[in-house]
Amino acid sequence: MADTLRILIGCETSGVMRRAFAARGHDVWSCDLLPAEDRSNRHIVGDVRDHLADGWDLLIVAHPPCTRLCNSGVRWLHEPPPGRTRDEMWSELDEGAALFAACWQAPVPRIAVENPVMHRHARERLPADLPRPQIVQPWWFGEQAFKATGFYLRGLPQLTATNRLTPPRPGTPEHKRWSAVHRAPPGPDRWRFRSRTFEGVAEACADQWGGWPIEEAVA
Repeated sequence: MADTLRILIGCETSGVMRRAFAARGHDVWSCDLLPAEDRSNRHIVGDVRDHLADGWDLLIVAHPPCTRLCNSGVRWLHEPPPGRTRDEMWSELDEGAALFAACWQAPVPRIAVENPVMHRHARERLPADLPRPQIVQPWWFGEQAFKATGFYLRGLPQLTATNRLTPPRPGTPEHKRWSAVHRAPPGPDRWRFRSRTFEGVAEACADQWGGWPIEEAVA
């Protein structure tokens, strides 16, 4: 096993996860329908599903569109927002589940698909072999923030906390500051802020998953 891996970071425009793995010498590319925020030449503009079979050692889907899959958005399936229909909401749920399933079933030996906590309607549309996710928080990795995120893993170990902080008490100004992701006001860039990977989480992924295949090979 070589010391470097070919890695695809799907559904990422921020470059946070890509840069963490690149800093450790891996051959890593990001892919999204939108250009990379950092204008990197190691970013593919396109549908991640068109690149899943390109010979990767590790696939991390850093945030497949989860608006209709996550628990926080389940209410819209029953009471659509203004200007939208119930049929449109359920159609988007089917589309989101299909993208998630395609990534999970990609011909890659090691896969991590990141997603917020899902509601049951989403889970019912996903592959039967999908395991329970590992739920992590940014404050496990030195980030002063709350954001419960699930990693669905195949061929990879669960993440180990690297710098576990003590969360502030509810109702305090500090707790409100840590809750910035959940308290983000409506606006055109709200999705970008809420989906961005925390650097501490990306560093842990790169350290623990980037070296895992090498450790596995010599075990």
